[in-house]
Order: sequence, then C-alpha cells, then structure tokens
Amino acid sequence: CYFIFGDSLVDSGNNNGLSTSARVKYPPYGIDFPAGPTGRFTNGKTVADIITELLGLKDYIQPFATVTESEIINGVNYASGSSGIRDEAGRNLGTHVGFNQQLNNHKITISSLTKTLKDSTAAHLNKCLYTVGMGSNDYINDYFLPRSATSTQYTPDQFAGVLIDQYSKQIRTLHDAGARKIALFGLGAISCTPNSIVLFGKNGTCAERITGAVQLFNVRLKSLVDQLNKELTDSKVIYINSTGTLGRYPNKLGFKVFKSSCCRVNNVGLCNPSSTACPNRNEFIFWDGFHPTEAMNKLTAARAFHAADPSDAYPFVCDTIAITTASKRFSSLSLLSIL
Repeated sequence: CYFIFGDSLVDSGNNNGLSTSARVKYPPYGIDFPAGPTGRFTNGKTVADIITELLGLKDYIQPFATVTESEIINGVNYASGSSGIRDEAGRNLGTHVGFNQQLNNHKITISSLTKTLKDSTAAHLNKCLYTVGMGSNDYINDYFLPRSATSTQYTPDQFAGVLIDQYSKQIRTLHDAGARKIALFGLGAISCTPNSIVLFGKNGTCAERITGAVQLFNVRLKSLVDQLNKELTDSKVIYINSTGTLGRYPNKLGFKVFKSSCCRVNNVGLCNPSSTACPNRNEFIFWDGFHPTEAMNKLTAARAFHAADPSDAYPFVCDTIAITTASKRFSSLSLLSIL
C-alpha cells in the first residue's frame, strides 16, 4: 500500500472541487494520460503514478476527494496543488489542502480502515510506503511572492529553519499514525522553472536567490532525516534528491528544451485551457510554467525508486561485499530498499 502527501507535483485530483486557481482538470493537461484530464498537473503520469507502477500495484492511488472505502486498502493520495508545509503557502491562489490538513485526512482514512481491518490495521499501515514532497509552495507561493510579509520577517536561513522545525513535527505525527517507511523528497530545481526564470532570472538563467534558499532547506532536510532515523528506531526515513536527477548532460537523456514550457501558459503559469501542446513532449523538461513533463517524471521516479547513483538518495549504506575486496563502495537507500 502507498500513501502520498504533497503538492501539485503529485496531486491527482484533490483540487478539482476547490475554489482555487490551481485547478487543471481541462485539456491539454492529461493529453498523454489514459483517462485524459484528471486534475494532474502534467501531460501524463506524475512521479507518484510511476512509483505506483514500480511498486507493482494494480491501479493508481486514488485522491482523497473521491476515494472509496474499498480502495483505501491500497493507499490514498492526499496531495493538493499549491499546498505547503505552512498553512500560509498557496493562499494567494485560493483554497488548498495544506500538509496539516492532509495529515488530518489521513486520520479519517485510518478510521475507515479500522472498520475493515480492526486489530490488524497498525500492522497494515506499518508495511506501507509513505512519500512526502512539501516545501516548494512555501517558497514559490509565499516567501518569494512580491511584497511577501514572510520574506520581511525571516532571512532565507531563518525561514529554512522555521520550515524544518514544523516539518519535523508533521513527520512525527505521520509516524505516530503508523508510518514506518517514509521517503522525504527534497526541493527540486524550482529556481530553474520557466516561471522563475521569467520573474527572477537574469538573461534567461536560473534565479540565484531561489537556488540558495532551496539549498539551505535541502541541507536541513538531510539533517532532519538523520535525526528522525536516530530517534524513530522502528522506522526507515530517507531523503530523495530531486535536484540532481538530470545530471550534467540532460541532452544525453533525450531532453532538448530546458527553459520553456510545452504549452502556452496564462498569468498564473498554468496551461491555457484547450491550448495546443508541443508535439515533442518527451524532449521538454517542463510541461507548464512550474511542472515537469511525464518524461521528466519518469526519470525522477526511476532514480528515486532504484537510486542508481549514490547522490540520488540519503543516507548512504556501505556495500559489505565491496568491503571484502578492500575497496569500500557506498550506495543509497532507495524507495525499493526501505520496503
């Protein structure tokens, strides 16, 4: 079973019925997804969808907004576009389901599960995979907004500390609810999205001040993973590196367009309804002003699941076979390895 917490990168329809600008149940979104537009913020599958396939689960994990009691045994997707670690994130776009509320929704799910599984509920939850990807909107749709009160209240270093302090409490709440196999996705290259380049970049380059802020957060997140593993000894917690997926030579992976969106976007950075999408979508990293294409999501999910490179995930584990040959080799704990 698989439980998904996050924002628009893995939202599969929880925002469809909300009063928000962060809703995408219209074409060209879903142009490459079998069911068409579903509320996924990309042309096809999200990272969570692809991880679901890699786990061997029969169906995609259903959004909390529409999941049935018979489906929750396989897990639930609580992710909501524009949500963040703090409730303030994304309020500029309208209603959303922040991480605190996602955790409350998970409690509702557990209550429903208990009706079916009774005394075996805890054992079931302990075996599930939990992925959490939060923080992007705390920066994009709060800290770096024009005239943001948050940015006047905190330096980037202080803000990273505030986020991690709250994140720590939230992950412990998830652990208290039965999570034992937890993967925390670090912030990706949000400074290099088409939207960030237009608003904050210089001469078409990534926005340096956002890059610095993201690095401060990710460094603290890795330290949080160490702390959680030390204190929650009955659990495995890993950090997934979302910034190094492309490596040094993304063109060798088939990508040719790095700074432009595949669709024509509106003033919010989302695709215009019924606009024409680029035909060569597998060559684009970004689908709209913020979100990756399915092609990029496939790469991210595969790297997270298998950790082909030691930089893909943290912490590192020592390969004992390599030690016997007198040359230490270190690999990362991937999603697969914590199951």
